[in-house]
Amino acid sequence: MTGVWILIVVFLVRILFEKKIDCVMVLLESQVKLKVGDSAPDFELLGIDDQKHKLSDYSGKEGTLIIFMCNHCPYVKAKFEAFNELYEKFGDKVGIIGINSNDSKNYPEDSFENMKTTAKEKKLKFNYLVDSTQEVAKKYGAMCTPDPFLFNKEGKLVFHGRIDNAMKPDAIATEKTMVLNIEKMLSNEKIEKDFDPSIGCSIKWKEN
Repeated sequence: MTGVWILIVVFLVRILFEKKIDCVMVLLESQVKLKVGDSAPDFELLGIDDQKHKLSDYSGKEGTLIIFMCNHCPYVKAKFEAFNELYEKFGDKVGIIGINSNDSKNYPEDSFENMKTTAKEKKLKFNYLVDSTQEVAKKYGAMCTPDPFLFNKEGKLVFHGRIDNAMKPDAIATEKTMVLNIEKMLSNEKIEKDFDPSIGCSIKWKEN
């Protein structure tokens, strides 16, 4: 009987731990601020290469994918492999940019130094920028991490939404949504479902 009670206690502790995580981690879906056809707001942000990057630096590409992300969110962590796949497939044609807008004071895991560490550990090859004022996230209407925006070569929004259809960190994707939509954009095909919300941890806004 002792073994049975130990299993019960372990099970209850696990449930309480998961509930605690749920209370701390506020989940949100993407919301519409920029509409399809709207121009991408420009920015100038510091990258983990210690260089400043402007959106206009990517004007020679056939499109631009901007992903609002961070280091600590499990919904982002689950997508690092998919991010790298996107770069491997389209990095020569599409500018891919990661932007971290989280408040690193209250969430030190999302600090600039930890961005460098995360990029190295996850072997990210695209530029990862810090939005320390959070003004860029506000201009785009980013709400969660990850929150991706896909723009065509004219800088017009063609898709805002999920990377794939795995909507939980432990889920397995059966549809590579962003891959399919980038392929459509490059082939000048219409993306029928131009808003297909992502889900993830809320962006950690600074206290006023």
